[in-house]
Amino acid sequence: MQKSFTAAERHIKSHDPIWSQVRREADEISAAEPALGGFIYATVLDHARLEDAVCHRLARRLQHSTLDTGLLHKLFGEVLTANPSLGDAFRADLMAVAKRDPACSRLIEPLLYFKGFHALETYRIAHALWKAGRKDFALYLQSLTSRFLQVDIHPAAEIGRGIMFDHATGIVIGETAVIGDNCSMLHGVTLGGTGNERGDRHPKIGRGVMVGAGAKILGNIKVGDCARVAAGSVVLNDVAPRRTVAGVPAREIGFAGCEEPALAMDQMFVGDGETSHD
Repeated sequence: MQKSFTAAERHIKSHDPIWSQVRREADEISAAEPALGGFIYATVLDHARLEDAVCHRLARRLQHSTLDTGLLHKLFGEVLTANPSLGDAFRADLMAVAKRDPACSRLIEPLLYFKGFHALETYRIAHALWKAGRKDFALYLQSLTSRFLQVDIHPAAEIGRGIMFDHATGIVIGETAVIGDNCSMLHGVTLGGTGNERGDRHPKIGRGVMVGAGAKILGNIKVGDCARVAAGSVVLNDVAPRRTVAGVPAREIGFAGCEEPALAMDQMFVGDGETSHD
């Protein structure tokens, strides 16, 4: 069943190629898998904008007996009205996954299925609530995301646009962490503190950084732009821009491999004259 659009909705749709592509893919799924027709209609085809579809999907994924799904969806919509730039972040994150994840072949897939995308966009709403002084609701969303999606992001953290959380299970991002634009992180990554200290205690990640699976970056340290952190590493000191670090504790082993490792997602490296894997 296809929704009949108003003139205003057609205008929005015609100027949003990302949303138009998502709708085309939704129509294709409905035709190929009739059993999923209701799910696809409710999640995508019943909405005029990508923002509305994201809010609906997040509310469904986080549904809990203590809070009505409709009320959660309404709250998300109110946050978007107050923070329209969230829509740009949604699109940048969606494109990041579509371009960098080899398991993703369509724009619609992160919206429907990928918990990394869902956790990140829920964080964005929680962050807006946190900045607006609604800290309890922001922390409540953090709790739901941790429980249902196995991703724990403090709503006070600062995260840029164009982020990909690949697989995402076990990602932990602390309260004073900062992540620049266009970064990629795999499952099991921790941006944590080094103890029970208070204040500014979490890592500051530059732009275009790739962090491999299971890596732990601890303390108020800096990881420079376009650096690469190998899988399983424990990083305790600053990392220079465009360098690769690996090991426990991590040490610099060479160049980052390319100018934009987070976009290339290349986890091979060359260091000290030898070729290895992270």
